Amino acid sequence: MRSGRSDRNKNTSKFISLILRHKPETIGITLDENGWADVRELIDGINQSEGHTLDMEMLEEIVRTDEKQRYSFNEDHTLIRANQGHSIPVDVELEEKTPPDILWHGTGEKYVASIDAQGLIPKSRLYVHLSSDKETAKKVGSRHGRPVIYEIDCRQMAANGYRFFESANHVWLTKEVPVRYLRKL
Repeated sequence: MRSGRSDRNKNTSKFISLILRHKPETIGITLDENGWADVRELIDGINQSEGHTLDMEMLEEIVRTDEKQRYSFNEDHTLIRANQGHSIPVDVELEEKTPPDILWHGTGEKYVASIDAQGLIPKSRLYVHLSSDKETAKKVGSRHGRPVIYEIDCRQMAANGYRFFESANHVWLTKEVPVRYLRKL
């Protein structure tokens, strides 16, 4: 029984991610300018969609146990949002921060030629996502096939005026990483 609930939560979490990061219209809701969705509307919308059921207890469990810490509630749990990874224009009120000297980016081997030619660009997202450790970058890269890890010279990027932000779940974000700041490991 435990495994069935876990699988159901995982599938529902992926669906919530789609809604809060990319397509809120899928269930007929809108996000405010800061990416917040009304929790009641989210639950009702998901329950009206094919193949998903959700209640407040399940939603709180998904937010609490999500290994990537994708979501945040407001203080009274009436609003929820994805912490980063949006393809729709929202301002998740990221605080600009000085990054560590080095961050890492994991990708799949199939993207190396493009990255080596044009650097890291956000593609359909608002920001490039960077990891604070090599192991996390490797896990991210593994999702795209054989992993390739890039080391980013953030100290020099910051010195040259590039801005960095740290999301609520400790993913580092920047608008781009030009080739000159990348070193393939």
